[in-house]
Amino acid sequence: MESRNTNRNINRDADMFEDGHMRQDAEAQFNWSERDLSDELVEKKQRGPGVDKPMLVITLVLLMIGVIMVLSASSARGHYLHGDPLRLFSRQLVFAITGVALMFAVSRIKIKTISQWSIQLLIVSIALLVVVLFVGIRANGATRWLGIGGETSTLTFQPSEIAKLAIVLAFAQLICKLGKRRMSTFKFGVLPFALIAGIMIVLLRMQPHLSAIIIITALSAIMMFAGGTRIRWFAIAIAVLVAMISGFIFFQVRAVVPDVQVNEMNAAIVRENLDIRSMGHGGRRITAWLDPDADPLGGGFQIRQSLNAVGSGGLLGVGLGQSRQKHLYLPEEHNDYIFAIVSEELGFVGAMLILMLFALLVIRGYWLAMNANDKFSSLITIGISSLLAIQVFLNVAVVTNLLPATGISLPFFSSGGTALWLQLIQIGIVLSVSREIPISTETMDAEVRKKQVERVVI
Repeated sequence: MESRNTNRNINRDADMFEDGHMRQDAEAQFNWSERDLSDELVEKKQRGPGVDKPMLVITLVLLMIGVIMVLSASSARGHYLHGDPLRLFSRQLVFAITGVALMFAVSRIKIKTISQWSIQLLIVSIALLVVVLFVGIRANGATRWLGIGGETSTLTFQPSEIAKLAIVLAFAQLICKLGKRRMSTFKFGVLPFALIAGIMIVLLRMQPHLSAIIIITALSAIMMFAGGTRIRWFAIAIAVLVAMISGFIFFQVRAVVPDVQVNEMNAAIVRENLDIRSMGHGGRRITAWLDPDADPLGGGFQIRQSLNAVGSGGLLGVGLGQSRQKHLYLPEEHNDYIFAIVSEELGFVGAMLILMLFALLVIRGYWLAMNANDKFSSLITIGISSLLAIQVFLNVAVVTNLLPATGISLPFFSSGGTALWLQLIQIGIVLSVSREIPISTETMDAEVRKKQVERVVI
């Protein structure tokens, strides 16, 4: 009799325990946009030894496909120029394996530790952007690379890649320190962030590095918006930017036609004499983007070859390893333009499946941000996921000539060891965030809850 009463009490307590957890889960997940995450790093019970499985699996699948595509895209270049078709692939494979090890190592670091070093990383990244202007390696008309061991070193990296991660971590730290109320003011919610981003943009402009400028600007805006900066400051910034561009175009036109009047004759003169190429490196790229056929063997050559590769793939592609454009017709076929080879060999279907994997990775990142343990974790996950989305969009847009060439690589695909390391380190940070998501947001099995209550009662 006493045993039956005890069992009834255990079952009743288990049901109450389960109902309480269900209510907590519903309250935590209901209308996340109105949830006020703590600015402090909260010490809560962690999920356990594992990391977010969907995030990890999608990353490894993309990395595996990327390494295979580097093998396919670089084999011709390696054979013709180095006598070894596996030269670039073997190097990329080593970086991929060591990068995965780095990713798991970073995923074990507590978010509190990452937070403590965020401002120092920002200072180091700005210092490296200055150093590269004096001792950097110059290639393709830009000074963007630093070599470990000098210019003859085979291990090079772009300080701008570190700057992108530094912006995300440092801005998240500043937002948490300032708090919601001060982030809504111009003095705290705009000025310090605009100053930091402005310093980086000036240094990147001196390299020059257009794609990094675009990414730093977009990341800064995203972090500020997520941190609570008011919409009106963004509206004012956009208005000022439009006015500056309009003024620039106006004075360029005045230089061609001093007495500007709205008539067909002056419009024809402007079209014939206004040379965008005179605006420098960026102007020449815009000219090639607008009309690749105007200079088919010069500025428009790479764009034309890229479009040929994409168009040749058709629906299902010509087959893995069967690309024709990779035989030194398409420049940077293993790097910035590897997506053109992907489209040629795997076709529209294969290219779309890869883009869907990237989309799932970004969406999963945002889901983790919504369920993060604290505000800092949420902000850095938003920033890293947005950085990934921006890079994929810009790369595909350039390859398909939707945007002018900006020199942006495709994450996990483009050949480049240190860039791959940094991308996997960023994923490692997101996985670290996933480790610290409270268990209360996970679905717990009813039997496990029952056993917990049994241990308490006994």
